[in-house]
Amino acid sequence: MAAATRVLQTAISPSLVVILGATGTGKSKLAIEIGKRFNGEILSADSMQVYKGLDIITNKVTEEEQAQCRHHMISFVDPLRKLPIIVGGTNYYIESILWKVLMDTRQGSDTESENGVASKSESKAELEKLGGPELHRRLKEVDPDMAAILHPHDARKIARSLQIFMDTGVPHSQLLEEQRGQDGGDCLGGPLRFQDPCIFWLHCKTNALDERLDKRVDQMLSLGLIDELKDFHQRFNEKKVKENSQDYQHGIFQSIGFKEFHEYLTASENISQEERDKLKIKGIESLKQVTRRYARKQNKWVRNRFLKRPASNVPPVYGLDVTDVTSWETTVLTPALEILGCLQKGEQPSAQPVRAEGVELRNKRSHHMCNLCDKVIIGDLEWTAHQKSKNHLYQVRKRRKAEQASDKDPNPTKRQNVSDRYFEIDWFAVGSSDTSTLPVE
Repeated sequence: MAAATRVLQTAISPSLVVILGATGTGKSKLAIEIGKRFNGEILSADSMQVYKGLDIITNKVTEEEQAQCRHHMISFVDPLRKLPIIVGGTNYYIESILWKVLMDTRQGSDTESENGVASKSESKAELEKLGGPELHRRLKEVDPDMAAILHPHDARKIARSLQIFMDTGVPHSQLLEEQRGQDGGDCLGGPLRFQDPCIFWLHCKTNALDERLDKRVDQMLSLGLIDELKDFHQRFNEKKVKENSQDYQHGIFQSIGFKEFHEYLTASENISQEERDKLKIKGIESLKQVTRRYARKQNKWVRNRFLKRPASNVPPVYGLDVTDVTSWETTVLTPALEILGCLQKGEQPSAQPVRAEGVELRNKRSHHMCNLCDKVIIGDLEWTAHQKSKNHLYQVRKRRKAEQASDKDPNPTKRQNVSDRYFEIDWFAVGSSDTSTLPVE
């Protein structure tokens, strides 16, 4: 990624094109058409497509499509000849290319802190096995500021912060603060890497997208998805399952579409065909449901990271409605080419960027402690929701009953103890900076 970042910086104006959008909106199709017309090459920003195998489920472009426009990951590109076009659904990859945010650390280097917390870097996966509470305790010792804004059970993010400290000897929070202090940086992170990027957001009405995604799953099945999954399971996954070492949280095993068929792939040979078919149908329905949910998550990321991002270094985003596929050339391709053509000439496109939907002023990383429920809540919105939850309201009613019982008790000491136990709700906010918008994965 670092090599690709360096060579991109000398590209022609606009410096690069980024195509955002949920899965199933036609990002690759638009990228290929732009690439053919503007002498571009495509850089895939998809974390699952870096692996060999599972070509159907990860929705890789076909050989015919690659023949139309050269494709890369982000490891090579010639900026003097080609316009880099970044397309893919792994949003942290895209964000790390656009902004100077913490990306790579000295993986595997030997580092010893002054207090002897770590003598050798451990992998993020190894750290995660320790569990959230233990990781959070360790992070408190070396980076209390970061520990204060991460939930004690968020093992992945805590492990990432610990790994950064172990690899660099510098607290994660300090590195993020240094990035925010760079020229062009702000409260959310470092400055943009490239001037004037052209960003397209392909969006679609929810019902139309849901229908399209369901059809795409059906198409995957017709292309041989089940056989692909069986073959991959036998070659790479079957042994892990037998050893009880399967982990669907890392590498290609976390790809949407594989773990949803776990029951079907691991079913006993002794079950009936009817039971096997039911497991297959269950996997298909689960795949469709998870895919739709993932598309919503991707669109939410675009809105939060671009349209609502409270920062001065957010480039304009041009929205393209892909709801009606029958008019794709007139509603998507033509305006995209017109916008890009104007930007290359240094002219202002007639199309206006998508307007910001409002800046989020709430603190997403405020830290609240509800002693009634014995829970840590991260974020203002989450805290408000918790106060309205059934469990919290039950605890409130329980407290009131205890209060009423204590009022009838002639023992003032006991009454005071009950009051102390049930009335205390201790919560506090840790700073106003929202570091949740910086990738810590």
